Amino acid sequence: MNNANYKSQMLEGSRAIALTIKNISPAVISAYPITPQTHIVEDLAKFKADGAANYEYVRAESEFAAASIVAGASAAGVRTYSATSSQGLLLMIEVVYNIAGMRLPVVMTCANRALSAPINIWNDQQDVMAARDAGWILLFAENHQEAVGQHIMAFKIAERLKIPVMANVDGYIMTHTYEPVIIPTAEQIKRYLPDYTPVAGQFLDPENPVTMGVLATPAHYMEIRQELHDDLTASLKTIDLEYKKYHSLIQNSKFKIQNYKSKFKIIDNGLLEYIGPKSPQTIIVALGSVISTIKDTVAESKDVGILKIKVFRPFPAEEILKIIKPAKNVAVIDKSISLGHIGPLASDIKAVAQGQTTANITSFVVGLGGRDITKEIILKIIKLAGRKSDRARFIGKV
Repeated sequence: MNNANYKSQMLEGSRAIALTIKNISPAVISAYPITPQTHIVEDLAKFKADGAANYEYVRAESEFAAASIVAGASAAGVRTYSATSSQGLLLMIEVVYNIAGMRLPVVMTCANRALSAPINIWNDQQDVMAARDAGWILLFAENHQEAVGQHIMAFKIAERLKIPVMANVDGYIMTHTYEPVIIPTAEQIKRYLPDYTPVAGQFLDPENPVTMGVLATPAHYMEIRQELHDDLTASLKTIDLEYKKYHSLIQNSKFKIQNYKSKFKIIDNGLLEYIGPKSPQTIIVALGSVISTIKDTVAESKDVGILKIKVFRPFPAEEILKIIKPAKNVAVIDKSISLGHIGPLASDIKAVAQGQTTANITSFVVGLGGRDITKEIILKIIKLAGRKSDRARFIGKV
């Protein structure tokens, strides 16, 4: 394909996501506005009002209603989309679980934001962690370009596997900032993501009646949940495969990793990204936009590697273990906290590494409620990484 077809634009993150969804053109969109997700759904509503889009945009009276509307539309056999944040995600949590349990291929954006109380409208990732066990595939983007690609891939993955996908972007940091980004056209997207055709017997059809969300007795419930668990775990292969297909069909859709010398080891696939020495003293692990700050901080380090997790559920345990094994220290940075324990990402990595590596794995909690995460904080974490601790270390200031 001619590279001239790909034009970089300076866009707000919310605008980039909204333009991407418009070009995907799901049949039904329903959402309730909540900061900092609002710009996404405002743009989508305006596209419809201006006649620039042909999807059905349904204004809901709450997030619970919005989730119910896209669940019903998906059950009827059409492509659907929604977006939410923070308390909005908690309000729709009952339906979020139902969507996964009924194997509905819904795609939703979560503009990550802190949870109440106290009330806070700024960014961290505590909201999505409250839904981590709902049965959704959870993707995390570092920047606008990655968010665009993940949203397009999310529909393909969800519809292929009949598992819903939540694409996570850090509120304000990504939703309200401007970056250069390439938005594939509707025609380019269609090369990768064709029109959705539901499978007969897997959607509501008066001519072919089916029951969805049936009452399951103890004799059947456990096997149904195990099937979802097994399919979710197995989806790692599909996610990685779709990542490769997407980037082979839609050229120039990701920017090259910059500021790193060729002597560094680079792994970049659909599940994770690693940049750094082959035998690092310390590896920093994190989700989302904080990775960019970490890269800027340790770009010239010969001792520190950076592991970005793109897929949090299902958890890419084997791939993570391969990378962290050579390290002496693993500093896991969470923008969330499992109250009474440690960071959720750190907890998962400690479980994976138990008995498999001698690396010292430490949980660091940063950025709660939108607290700035500076280079000085990252440098402090690197210094503390060698000190063993079974508790979460909250690093708010230097």
